[in-house]
Amino acid sequence: MIKQVVFLKRRKDLDLATFKDYYEAHHRKIGERVLAGFAVSYIRRYLDPAHSSTPNPPFDVITEMWFPDWAAQKACMAHLSDPVIAAEIQADEAKLFDPDAKWGGFLSEEVSVMPPVQQD
Repeated sequence: MIKQVVFLKRRKDLDLATFKDYYEAHHRKIGERVLAGFAVSYIRRYLDPAHSSTPNPPFDVITEMWFPDWAAQKACMAHLSDPVIAAEIQADEAKLFDPDAKWGGFLSEEVSVMPPVQQD
């Protein structure tokens, strides 16, 4: 499984609630449509500022796209490069994201099996 992540910061003129509402009501639907047939999972993980140790975090959401293999990931990126699709994504991203605050990459995972938590 290939896990691609993108760390994104909202535009400065958007509060977190407005940002999240728009992402989930509009941008998510574009993502679901254009990733369909390539990605097996599309997840948005929003930072909880009330419980953050950083007063002004460098990102507001981590977007995860899971692909079954490298071939599917590469095919998806080629699909997203179609000028019509790329223009649609770019126009909607301009409504949400700080264009200078976007980082991404691929993750590998190692999982530790933890003992059960003792309840008192």
